[in-house]
Amino acid sequence: MDELKVDVRKLHLFNGLAKEGADTVASHLQQMSGIDTDAAVSKLNFLDFDDVQTHLRQASTTDANVGIYVELQDEPYGYLLFLVSVVEAKRVANAMLGQEMDVDEGTGFTDMQKSAIQEIGNILTSSFIDGWANVLGTTIQHSPPRFAFGDSAAILSEITDWPDSEIVFVIDSQIAAEDVDLNLTCYTFPELEPLVELINEIDVDSIDEAVQAPADFSELT
Repeated sequence: MDELKVDVRKLHLFNGLAKEGADTVASHLQQMSGIDTDAAVSKLNFLDFDDVQTHLRQASTTDANVGIYVELQDEPYGYLLFLVSVVEAKRVANAMLGQEMDVDEGTGFTDMQKSAIQEIGNILTSSFIDGWANVLGTTIQHSPPRFAFGDSAAILSEITDWPDSEIVFVIDSQIAAEDVDLNLTCYTFPELEPLVELINEIDVDSIDEAVQAPADFSELT
């Protein structure tokens, strides 16, 4: 397992990746929608692959979710998944459209809401990946955003081309907007070996101060 060893001075970069990605999403979403948005990193997890579905199911508060996901086509490869309830997706879509925040929970999405959610998906995925690329000092191409609906297990099953790995590194990030009751969770599933390789290539002396905060592994599971 030598290929997974990380210079102890760089451990905080795992936190830095999560923070930079979530902060970039919050900033871009606020610029596009005018919604006051905050970001926080809640958990860093190393999970057995078979436990990923259980992890998402426990974190989800509803069976009616919208999933927005992309595949990373450059190192560290893997997937990025945003999960939000249908009601909250409608609220943020209405905010983007300048409409009332009250939504009908029992109806589907209007064409205008679908278009707004498509644009939100583009903002979320490109912003988060840009944040990662900044920390890693690289560029990361990705697939167009794809959408899935249902409970977390059904959404996860849409991601069919999982890497051949027994261990999955999962970062849970929260993007919240109190004014529209939005609580968006981002799950990142990078391939562990390419991620460690990228981190090990970073010169410690060149690390940006923005990601040099001490790592908090108190909630690592």
